[in-house]
This record gives sequence, structure tokens and C-alpha cells, in this order.
Amino acid sequence: MAFPEDVLTKDEHVVAHLHPHWRALIRPVAVLVVAVAAVVVGLVLLPSTGAGAIGGYLVAAVALVLVVLFAVRPYLVWRTTHYLFTNERVLLQQGVFSRDRRDIPLGRINDHSMNQRFTERLFGCGTLTIESAGERGQSVLVDVPGVEKVQTTLYELIEANHDKHSLGDGEMREIMADVVDGKPLREEQPS
Repeated sequence: MAFPEDVLTKDEHVVAHLHPHWRALIRPVAVLVVAVAAVVVGLVLLPSTGAGAIGGYLVAAVALVLVVLFAVRPYLVWRTTHYLFTNERVLLQQGVFSRDRRDIPLGRINDHSMNQRFTERLFGCGTLTIESAGERGQSVLVDVPGVEKVQTTLYELIEANHDKHSLGDGEMREIMADVVDGKPLREEQPS
């Protein structure tokens, strides 16, 4: 369930590839432990014949359903949620059976902010909100590990992208001098 490298462009490279913080797995692990404990207690305390055996099977069946719904499913959701930061864009992907991916070019990011509740500060994670130009507006990344460092990295990526795609003062002066002198902006290629 790794992120496919073939979605990257030729000159694009991954700066950070994250899943939500591991704290998202605390509840699924607790459910798994309680379910196993319930099955073990059921096997030890219930008689192995007659109605006791049926009760044991019933406890095991209920535990299995609870484990699938509240342990396996959240683990798969956690494992298939990707926060990918590259030198050109932010890719957000999630989905176990179907896939939903959003690409946000760095040049379209208007604002980004982070917040941490007290418990998130204890675990070292938080929520990163990325606001971009377009129809979808905000993207909220929940349980981002090391959210402060990720926000700083995102800022650096946005600035580097802006510097790469903007003209410097010297280049702008050359273009303006050419326009004033009546020279074409681009040399025409002979046919």
C-alpha cells in the first residue's frame, strides 16, 4: 500500500511522505485486545458442551465482527491515507477500496495553518489546514505527525516554488529594456 512513484512528474521528487499519526491506531488496538480477552474469558468460563459451546461461538463471532469493524477497518484507512509533499505539489490520497486523490500545486496555495489541541501536543501531532485557489478551497489534514515541522517544510516548498517561477529584478529590467527599445520579447526562429 505504498504510494506509487509513477504519479510523480519527471523532475518532481518527494520531500515528505506521511500517514496520519500512529495515535489513530490506539482505539483499534484497544478493541483488538478487548475482543481477544473476551474470547479467552468466554472459552475459560463457558462450558465446552451444549449451550456453553454455542455461547462461546457467539462470543467469538461478535468479537470477530467488532475486530473487523473497529480494528481492521481503521487500520486500513490509516494505512491507505497518504500526505505527500513534493517540490511541485501536495498530494492527498485516501481510500481502501476506492481512491480519492487531490493534487494541490504549490503555486495555488494561498494560506496554510496548523493547530494542536493539548492531547495532540502531547503526542506530537496536529491538524494542518491548506487553503488553495479553486472550487474545493480548504483541505484539512488531520493527525499530521510533527505538524509544526511539516508546516515549516510546506512554507519552504512554497517559497522555493515561488522563487523558481518568478522573475528576478535583473531579468525584469532586461525585459523592460527590450520592450522600451522595441525589441521582441522572444527571438523569432527562421523557418
